[in-house]
Amino acid sequence: MIDMKGKVAVILGVANNRSIAYSIAEKLAQAGSTIVLCYQSERLKKAAEDLIAELGQTGQARAIQLDVSSDEQIDAAFAEIAQHFPVIHTVIHSVAFAPADAIKNDFLETKREDFRIAHDVSVYSLIAVARAAAPLMTEGGSMLTLTYFGSQVVFPNYNVMGVAKAALEATVRYLAASLGPRNIRVNAVSAGPIKTLAARGIGDFATILDKVTERAPLHRNVEQAEVGNTALFLSSDLASGITGEVTYVDCGFNITGI
Repeated sequence: MIDMKGKVAVILGVANNRSIAYSIAEKLAQAGSTIVLCYQSERLKKAAEDLIAELGQTGQARAIQLDVSSDEQIDAAFAEIAQHFPVIHTVIHSVAFAPADAIKNDFLETKREDFRIAHDVSVYSLIAVARAAAPLMTEGGSMLTLTYFGSQVVFPNYNVMGVAKAALEATVRYLAASLGPRNIRVNAVSAGPIKTLAARGIGDFATILDKVTERAPLHRNVEQAEVGNTALFLSSDLASGITGEVTYVDCGFNITGI
């Protein structure tokens, strides 16, 4: 069993207890990590506190407001984290957003502002968060983000988010090079399609799920817990030699042709 006792994990992007980020938080908490959940706005504070209670970490974990589109909030959030936890070991970045029109409309019709928003929230936020978190990672550690195979091939109704995920994966490699001298590893998990709140914004999502079941070598869709297990491994010392990588957790779908 992986032991993360004494480690502090900062997790961004937990929408509810059905989100991928929650499954990662659950696995890290079960392994002994102290969890810091970051929520986007004041209206989500109660939900974050309830999720901490579900994780069994009331009185030890923290819920802290952090809107990744604001450098001021990022700096303020990590200053607050430092007051409670002078050293952190894990950062989970499970944040992505694009305006609805930029996902459902033909890619050719992508508007400049929608493109900017998608890349600011889904890509640049990882750089900004890494810059704020790194000074607290004095013992080294792991940063992990979530991506999707739509970064490499065209998926219907994914559009600008696929381009943003491609940029995110490149960002992982460059951050791995920047942070390697500090013994901070940066990786991505490319999860197969999972029924989450975010997935509802992708048109005809059920068809994608069916295609994965049909073509993936394991002939099924991945489960959230499997993504959580992989994230736990990559966050642990067992993955001490892995950085700058994209690890697929999609039942093998990415290796198939037709």
